[in-house]
Order: sequence, then structure tokens, then C-alpha cells
Amino acid sequence: MKLAVPLLAAFGCALTTFTSAADEPYRPEAGKFPPVEKAHAYRGELVFVDHANRRGSLRVQGTGTFRRNDPHPFALLPYAIVRYHGAPADLRDIPLGTMLHVRAFLPPDPKISAVPILPINNKEKDADHNRGAGIAPAENHVLILEDDPSHCQREGLIWKLHQLEIKNNEGVITAHREPKALADDLPHKASEEKLSFDAATRIWRGRESLSLADLIAEGTWPATGQKSLGGQPVHLGITWKPTLGGVFTRFHISDIWLDETSLQRAAHLQTETHKTFIRSRWMPAWVDTVEYGKFGRATVTATLFGGMDASLYAEFKKGIPAFMNGVENTLKHTEGGTAGPTQLASRGNLIEVTKSSEIIPVGSSGIQIRFETDLITEGLRPTRVIRVRPANWPDVHLPREEYINSGNFKHEDRFPTPAIFPQY
Repeated sequence: MKLAVPLLAAFGCALTTFTSAADEPYRPEAGKFPPVEKAHAYRGELVFVDHANRRGSLRVQGTGTFRRNDPHPFALLPYAIVRYHGAPADLRDIPLGTMLHVRAFLPPDPKISAVPILPINNKEKDADHNRGAGIAPAENHVLILEDDPSHCQREGLIWKLHQLEIKNNEGVITAHREPKALADDLPHKASEEKLSFDAATRIWRGRESLSLADLIAEGTWPATGQKSLGGQPVHLGITWKPTLGGVFTRFHISDIWLDETSLQRAAHLQTETHKTFIRSRWMPAWVDTVEYGKFGRATVTATLFGGMDASLYAEFKKGIPAFMNGVENTLKHTEGGTAGPTQLASRGNLIEVTKSSEIIPVGSSGIQIRFETDLITEGLRPTRVIRVRPANWPDVHLPREEYINSGNFKHEDRFPTPAIFPQY
């Protein structure tokens, strides 16, 4: 039986619960946020990123030799929620090698999938005796992508450190992960895990940035030998790297947050990075309805996607001027040559902003806007993905890889070919 776990308000959603996996594969529908309880859950190492097209590859953890698993392509759904260090993030923010937790579905529309289409039962196939099943699921369109601190915060988990063994500025820590709210008098069985660390492991305490050498110098950790850590609660950043000694699956600690203050600081810095990014690329949403008037006038009702910092949503207010532009499912703006997105966007005002009081599905902010324009553009149609910004957000032109020419667009042109490179 799968345990139900809390979905925290950090997603921009109401508090709800969901189970950790689905029995039957699920394919999302256009204009509907898929039920997260039907998502397939897995975990893997980020080994490739194509940030402009919101896709990449993960080395998915199975039951066999981790290093032999082929990188498995994934694509983010337009409304996907990405979190790093417990804060909103873009794919470009996450370092290669980071172990990520995934909840994903079948491709919504296989004809225009950004990654390969696989047999529906692919996660049940055993690659071979050294790799095991589950390393290439057909559910490769991602709703939630999060690193370990984000995953633990959302599911109410904490790492407990038991013992370390160190020599020549590297070693292993024995630890386990358990529910943070676990009562001391309740029995709990958790598998202990050995994780490696080295001189490059970053250690955070309050507002301090420490190294292994710092902990040794102050006497907190020994320079060599073993030490009991007594179940010390921490958050861990987890990566993977090749391991000596024929160990097939051992993960590596990139970061240790020794207290909540240190993790909150990391989350704050990541939040500021993401807020700046969204203000320059605009808030993603999709169109719910369009009421057409005369001579190009229209009123567009749209739902803002979830997962952003609350301060961004707070800037969408009734009566303010705004811009709305059609985008591709990769969230790339449509532009015309040297024209930036503002020049091609519909201009108008927000005539209404409402917040749902019901349980909000993952992927949605629950915030619906009504936008009135005197010149609606082709991309603003029901179920279509858009981007919208208040007029006081930055008006910038995007780098070439982040927009699509509107005049000659074909689905085959969604992703760069070798022609993008200059000829010398």
C-alpha cells in the first residue's frame, strides 16, 4: 500500500494529499491539469539539459548497476513545477549530476512530443540482468521535478545522520530518511544508506558557508577515523559520481544544511533568481475561454500556472495594463524577426483577477485573470499556452534559442538543428 503524503503550499496550491504512484499510465488532456495521484514516480541523475526547450535526460535509478543505465529523455509539461533548494527553479538552475525526484505522465500528444515515444508498459521491462526494470518509463512528460531538499520539504521528511568515517578528506556517512513529524514513541523502520562525501562537499550552518576542512579545524568532525553523529537531523543535496571499490549504487552528498536557517537562505537566493527570470520571460498560463467582440476586440480568460513565488502572483491586479502573447508548449515566445515579444503581443488591461477557494490541482496557481484587448492575436485561443506580464515588468528581447519565428513556424522547427550554428 502506498502512503498518502502532504502537498505543501510551496507549490502555490491548497493543501491536499496524493499517493506516490499510479497503477495505470495516464495521458494528460489539453486544457486540464492532470491528477497528480495518477503520475508515475521515479528518481534519477540529471545528465543532460536543453533548457531552452525544457527537456533533458535522467539516469533513472533501478534495481541494478546505476552507472550502466542509459540517459532517459524527459520533457517538462508547460505547467510543470520545478524546484531546487526548496524554491521555484528553471532547468538552467540545476547542476548536472543532481539526483532529482520525478512525477510524470505519458506524452499528452505523441505527434508533437519533444522526446521519444515509448511503449506504454516500458517501465515494466527489464533492460538486462545488470540494470533491472523501470529505468526507461514511457511516462516522460514531467509534472514535478525536484531535488532532494525540495522533495523532503514537500513530503515532510528529514535525514538523520548516524555515523561518519573519514580519511584523507573524504569518507562515507551512514544515514536514513524519515518523516519529520515522527513521534519518538512510534516504531519506524527505515533503511540506512551509506553516502559519500569529500573536500568539495559544501556545508551550510546559519549564514555560514563551511567546508570539510572547517569542520575538522573546529573539532566538530575528526580528521581521520569514525564518529557517531547521534541521529543529527539535516537536509542533504544528493548527486552521483563513480565510486571506487566495486560499489554499484552509492550516492554522493553535494551539500549539507545543518539547520533550517541555512536551508531557508538557500531557498531565498534561488527564489530571487527565479523571480528575475520569470519577470523577463513572463508568467506562463493557458487560455480557458475567449469572448470575441467587433474589430479584433476580445476578452480572454486564462489560468496562471503554479509553482511561482507568491510575490509574482500578487503583481497581477485588477485594472493594470498587461501584455499577452501566444507561446509554444515549450513556453517559447512567438516573435517576428528582430521584434521582441512585446511588439507582437496583445495589449490591454486586466479587468478581473480571482483566486479559487477549492482544492487547486498541481500545475495550477488557482488564479484566473480576465484580459480585455482591442486587438487579439492568433495564438490566444482556448487550451492554448500563453505568457502574460504586467506592463511594469521588464520589456526585454530574448536570446535566439528562446523564441520561434511566427511567420514560418512548423512543428519540425521547434528544436534547433545544426543550421543554428554559424558557417565559417
